[in-house]
Amino acid sequence: MEFVAERANALLRYGYALSGNPHDAADLTQEALVRLHRAWARVQRKDDPERYTKSIMARLHINAWRRRRREDLAWALPEVPLYDVLPSDADQELWQALDALPRKQRAVLVLRFYEQLPDAEIAGLLGVSQGTVRSHASLGLSKLRSAIAHRTPDKRSAP
Repeated sequence: MEFVAERANALLRYGYALSGNPHDAADLTQEALVRLHRAWARVQRKDDPERYTKSIMARLHINAWRRRRREDLAWALPEVPLYDVLPSDADQELWQALDALPRKQRAVLVLRFYEQLPDAEIAGLLGVSQGTVRSHASLGLSKLRSAIAHRTPDKRSAP
């Protein structure tokens, strides 16, 4: 399928942004593409296939959180980036802080800032109210600021 050949890496990067884990990103992408294939005739005629696939991925990510408690896997990031998906060293601190957020807050922040979606569309994708989206975004940003502030030494107090 031409769509998969053209957009697979972008979808994989999106999956990584949602999950923070290359293995989960691959699983999200694969499952979303399987579901897209089942609905391809309908989606191709009516919808934007990439938007449809990203919507599936966001819902799968949230549903995984609902089905099980979050597992903390002990593994180190590979030294060579997978599919150019992993963040640069300069962004590691932000990605680590983002990874520590609850799934819903992380999903809202990814959809808002990575996908640049408006609150109404995020609410529709996640099946929550716009107020809940704003609340998750506010709490998530606050936690990110706090986590980064605690990790970054205050340069003003240096001699």
